[in-house]
Amino acid sequence: MGITAIVMAGGKGSRMGLPVEKPMLPFFGKPLIDYAIVAISQAKNITDFYIVTSNNTPNTEQHCKNMNWKTIHTDAKGYHDDLKQAVRSTKLTGPILTMPSDVPAVTGAFLDKVVCEFEQCGKDFLAVFVPIKKRLDLGLSISSTDEYNGTWYAVSGINIINGAMIQKDGKIETSALITEETDVLLNINTQKDVEIAQKIFYNNTP
Repeated sequence: MGITAIVMAGGKGSRMGLPVEKPMLPFFGKPLIDYAIVAISQAKNITDFYIVTSNNTPNTEQHCKNMNWKTIHTDAKGYHDDLKQAVRSTKLTGPILTMPSDVPAVTGAFLDKVVCEFEQCGKDFLAVFVPIKKRLDLGLSISSTDEYNGTWYAVSGINIINGAMIQKDGKIETSALITEETDVLLNINTQKDVEIAQKIFYNNTP
């Protein structure tokens, strides 16, 4: 299956407490968002991608344009509203992989795994969750949580949704991939997360 990816990079990133935009935060000298695009480019099941920007992230938008990456400028009304706006503007109706710009350890192989899970689940929405305890044990922050089958998990930000369902109201039938893999475990929300992630990333890199 060849699907389109949308990278959400238009938020304020206020939890970082930094003057630099979160997608442009240096991670081993390279902007966080670059790691996401490398992973997307290496994924065999992703054939196209867009980056969602807003007035919150003008430097990110300029960086993307300099790299000749396709951007969608949204109104910065929040994650879900911006995603809906992006899907409307691109007229995407098939499966869409959405992901944040702050998962520097993510790989193309992992994204392909998510696509395969979506194909097999038979639902309109697949969320990737991480056990809360695993992040806490590593000293990483918990910024967003969600419940699945009675258990609360940390949200990774990587999902696949049927594009035709995004504009509709009501609950979407959901499946989940629950994993402790480093690819999504190292979701960056604070400066402390950066320091911990760089240490783990360095130790796991051959």
